[in-house]
Amino acid sequence: MRKSISNDELAELPLSSFEGVIHVIEQPDELDKALKYLNNQSIIGFDTETRPAFKKGQVFPVSLLQLATSEQAFLFRINKIGLPLGLVKILASNKIVKVGVAIRDDIKILQRIVHFKPGGFIELQELVKDYGIENFSLKKLSAIVLGFKISKSQRLTNWDAEELTEQQLIYGATDAWVSCDIYKQLLITPIEPVLLESEISESSQED
Repeated sequence: MRKSISNDELAELPLSSFEGVIHVIEQPDELDKALKYLNNQSIIGFDTETRPAFKKGQVFPVSLLQLATSEQAFLFRINKIGLPLGLVKILASNKIVKVGVAIRDDIKILQRIVHFKPGGFIELQELVKDYGIENFSLKKLSAIVLGFKISKSQRLTNWDAEELTEQQLIYGATDAWVSCDIYKQLLITPIEPVLLESEISESSQED
């Protein structure tokens, strides 16, 4: 597996996005089916979206929580339903692995709504170091590990809008899904031993 990718190389890769089923949860009565499905999973991708602030000191609460498998993505509109107990239990469960990039701040903003002890979270930016990978953005990690690029064009859109656009839904689902699939691919990828400089020197002398 390659260790890094340039912006020029990234631009040459095919663009991909989530193609599974997207569920938008914005009413309490839509929760049960989503929670039942997610509680039966061992690995899910995790991400959040927040309305962007363009004024200094302006901060908005989290708008969206995305949890996804390779086949289904659940977009919970936190600005409409809050953070229900069933979701909190998933976020605190050590039995369900939740994978994402730069998740520390995501967890913190969710804890402002309901305090919980996070369990079962995997930070991809830390995990990929074991593979010698030197790029840490989700966009570059998807390129290095999965061989395609993802679009980040919807990142600064209004996530508090009354109705999210199709492009926003695909973007939100893609970010969570791709984290899940990166992790699954890493699980089946052998970790190459990292040689120290002294070991490299000794090896070259032997040759």
